[in-house]
Order: sequence, then C-alpha cells, then structure tokens
Amino acid sequence: MSSYAPRRTVDLIDRRVGLVFGVLLLLLGLAAGRAVYLGTFRSQALQHAGATEHVDSVTIPAVRGEITDRNGVPLALSEAGDQIIVDPYLIGKSKESAGKVAAQLAPLVGLTKTGVQAAFDKPHTGYVVLSSYVPAATAARIMSDVTNYGIDGISEAQAEKRVYPRDDEAAQILGWIGSSGGNGDGLEYTFNKQLQGTSGRERIVNDALGKPIQVTTEKQMTPGQNLKLTISAPLQAEVEQILAGVGKKYAPKGATAIVTDPQTDQILAVASWPSFNANDVTSSDLQSIDGDLPAVEDQAVDFSYEPGSTFKAITVSGALQDGVVTPNTEITVPPYLIDPAGQKINDAENHGYEDLSVAGILKVSSNIGADLIGQRLGADRFGYWVSRFGFGRPTGVALAGEQQGEVLPVSQYTSGSMYNLPFGQGEGVTPMQMVQAYDAIADGGILRTPQIVDSLGGKTVPEPKGKRIISAKVASEMRGMLRGVMTDGGTASGAAIAGYDLAGKTGTAQIVVNGKYSNKLFVASFIGMVPASDPKLVVAVIVDEPTQNSVYGGSVAGPAFQSIVGWAVPYFGINPCPVTCPKAGATEPDSL
Repeated sequence: MSSYAPRRTVDLIDRRVGLVFGVLLLLLGLAAGRAVYLGTFRSQALQHAGATEHVDSVTIPAVRGEITDRNGVPLALSEAGDQIIVDPYLIGKSKESAGKVAAQLAPLVGLTKTGVQAAFDKPHTGYVVLSSYVPAATAARIMSDVTNYGIDGISEAQAEKRVYPRDDEAAQILGWIGSSGGNGDGLEYTFNKQLQGTSGRERIVNDALGKPIQVTTEKQMTPGQNLKLTISAPLQAEVEQILAGVGKKYAPKGATAIVTDPQTDQILAVASWPSFNANDVTSSDLQSIDGDLPAVEDQAVDFSYEPGSTFKAITVSGALQDGVVTPNTEITVPPYLIDPAGQKINDAENHGYEDLSVAGILKVSSNIGADLIGQRLGADRFGYWVSRFGFGRPTGVALAGEQQGEVLPVSQYTSGSMYNLPFGQGEGVTPMQMVQAYDAIADGGILRTPQIVDSLGGKTVPEPKGKRIISAKVASEMRGMLRGVMTDGGTASGAAIAGYDLAGKTGTAQIVVNGKYSNKLFVASFIGMVPASDPKLVVAVIVDEPTQNSVYGGSVAGPAFQSIVGWAVPYFGINPCPVTCPKAGATEPDSL
C-alpha cells in the first residue's frame, strides 16, 4: 500500500493550520495598528466622547425678580415650570414610528400631531424644544405618560413663565421682555439686566442606563433683583377704571392720568387708555379705536401734545417771579387781538373790553390776557421760563420711551410767537412734563425728577434732588390763583368737591390738521392739586381727541380728576381742607 495518501493529508492539514495562523497574525496586526492609531492620534477625541456620553451639563435658569407696588403687592412675578424637549434621533428613524409617537405625544403637550411631527423633522441636534413652558404638575403628568407609552427621546428642563397677576393694570409701565432679552418695553425692558439674574449650571454624571449618579454645581444660579415701585396698586386700579369710563363716554383716541405726591415727586399711579392684557400680549388688540396709537405705548411719556390753557400757569409763574405782574395787577383785555400774520386771537366767550386781574385772567382762562402777560415778559424771558420749568427735555423718569416734547428756541421765534405760545399753542409737551411743572408749583417752587422706582434689590432709591425754579412766595400765589379756577365762575367749578381745598387748571387745546388748527379736534386736560394750601396730591388727566358728548377740558377731564381725588384723599388719609375751603361751584362754563 502506498504511503503517498497519508503524507498528502498531513501536508494539507499543515497548510490549513498555517493559513489560519497567518490570518490570525494579520488580524492581530491590524488590531494592534488600530490600537496604536486610536491611542496616539485619537486619544483626546475618544476621551472627550467617553466623558460626554455619560456626563450632561444642564443650565439652571435664573429666577427673574419680582416687580411690586409700594406695599409689596405683586405686579409681575415668575412661575416655575418645565420645558418639554425632544431628541428626534431617539424617537425612531422610520416615519411610521415617528408618526406613532407624534400621535401619542400631541395631546400631552397641547399640540397637533402635525406640530409635533414638525419638531421631529428638525435637524438631529439632540435638543428640540417641543413646548417652551408647561406648569410643573403638567410636566410631571407628561413624563409619566411618556414612560407608560415607552417613548424614548423625551425629556424635561427647568423653565419659567412671566405672570402679571393683575392682567391689564399698569400694563404699559410694566411692559414686556422678549425671549432673548434683546427687545421689549417698559420697566421689564429698562431694568432687564437687574431683573434677569444669572443662570447657573449643573454637571450630571449618568450610569450606563442614563440614570444620574452624581450632580455637581458648576456655577451657582443668582436670582434677579426685585423691583419695588412707588405706585399704589389700589389707586392704580381705580384710576384705570375711571379712564375706561372716560373712554366709553367720550370715545377719545387715547387718555392718560398721572397721580403724584408733589412733596417727593413719587408717582402714585400712571395709567393709559386703551390698555392690553400683559399676560397675552400677542393676542391683544394693540391699536386704539382708530388704529393709530398702539395701546402698548405709555402715553404719560410717549404722547406729545400742545397743552393749551394748562400752560398759562407757566406764563403767569414766570411773570410773577420776574415782577412784571402781581396776582392783583389789572389788565385791560380787549375783545380780540390780531397777530402780525393777520390771525385773530379770541377768548372762548365773546366779550367787550374788560379789566381783569391776573388772578381773574387765570380764573376765566383768557387767551388774550395770557398773551398780554406774555408780552410784558418778553420773548427772551418767556423762553427762559419755559426751559426753567423743564420743557424741551425729558424729565428723566425711569419709564421707557420718554419723549422730550417740541419747544422752539427763542432764536427761532417769529413775530407772531408771543401771540400763541403764552396760552399753550405752538409748543409740544408730554403729560409727565406738565405734572413735573405743576409738582414744582405744589411743592413751593422745587422742580424734581418724577420717581417711579422705590427700591431695587432691597436698596432704597434716593429721593431725587430738586432745584428751586420759583420762590415759595410765587408758588403760593400761583396755588391761590389756581384755587380760584375751582370756584364759581371759574372754568373748573364743576370739578370742585364740597369741603375740599382744590386748585387746578383746565385745558382745551386745538389740534393741528394739515397745518391749521382744527375747530373739531381737541386735547382736553385738567391738572390740579389737593389741598391747595399744602398739596399732598397732584392729579393730571389728559384726553386725546374726545369725539362725543363734549370736547372741553372742564367737562371731559375735570370729572375724572374729581373722581380720582374723591377716591384717593380718604384712601391716603389726607385732610382735604386744612384751611377754610370754598364751596363747590354749581356751574362750569366751557372754555379753551
């Protein structure tokens, strides 16, 4: 028998063993090469990937500071909740599984299936916000249902929602802030840096199953500072209700009211009509009845208008301080004046030649008399007093969007300027500027910046420094003459309250339309104080373009002033008449 077959078999086996051994050596070589490559060239990247696969860095959003009234009543606060976040990659790659999950998840987050599906279709960043805010209890229910459904790729993160407990009250002054903080309005925007605080960060180490096993604070969260205002929430609510009544009765384009403590220049209330719901800005009707004036604007500082007869107090104050008149100086007032351009200057009521004291000119609100007083002052001194009382520049109040008004420098006066400027035509002012000026008269001649912030972060804001612009004597004389406006025969006798020592001034200013003063469109206003002998409150009401029932300051703005004072005086415990008070007038003549 031949030995060839067994030997051939042995050789074949040897070759196969060698081949297997060679393949193993090749694979081992490749593995070693790969290990060297990974260990040498890819070590840092792999170390980073190994760390981050089991470590999460989570942002802890800062709690935004509260905004409160002077007594701590919340006006704006933050409500804790959660974001619902989706990782589209973990949901499932097939459209069929993603569609199934979308259908299950949609009712839990308050979206349509299509809306959820759109989030799934976004680039796979691992982080798509499905719902920016849901209350904490709702988030807990969602995550429970997600677990029960066996849905992967859904998580939650801390979030907060800005809440305004009083809805539309003080909406314009509180304002709003955009999600990025880059846009907004009102106090929320002005003090965003202080209110927003600083977000923190936590490092979370997870096990292989994704469960946290270690939580470390990398950066401490710092809550925002609280902002305490000078306004009184109950008074603010009352003022807004009264303005809403003005809006309903007179159908104006807009209206604003300001209440201050003239001895400190603290703002106790500042309201604008129409308003909006601060909790639902996007769905609010942000236009006034004619679609021109956005309701979000704070008319107290945004609205520039010609003041009309309320400005006569500035003209007379300057003339008294310069000594060109006294309250008892008699001036012969003709039936009319003709300016250099041939325009006729009239009073609201026709009259012949009459002798009126300066006090009488204010009482009946004579345009002609104001012009004659202004002409005694002269253009230079009149312009000086306009500037001295703060007109032509912002008051500096901490409210967004404040306008400076429109005041001509004396160098740009024409030959006819002193025929209309002294009675409040031809200059643009804001309601806040007028209140600042009347506060100075009420507080013995001291002009201050109006204050709306009482404290920030628990630290009291210093009372604004004032400067004397007229003497205490002149301020007292002015209050006495403005008191006469509230008595029988005065333009605001209908706004008087029996037993109250009131002083004030009406204004009914014509509005310029196509370069001419309209005989149909007016700004009706009233600014007054109580008690006149030692004012504790100054109240201004300005109504832009009343269109029904009346257009005059005395009959449109006067009753609103009366209602505000009638509510505020007993609320703050003010003695409305520390001296002998005039009786309330029975009639009220309409006047410009």
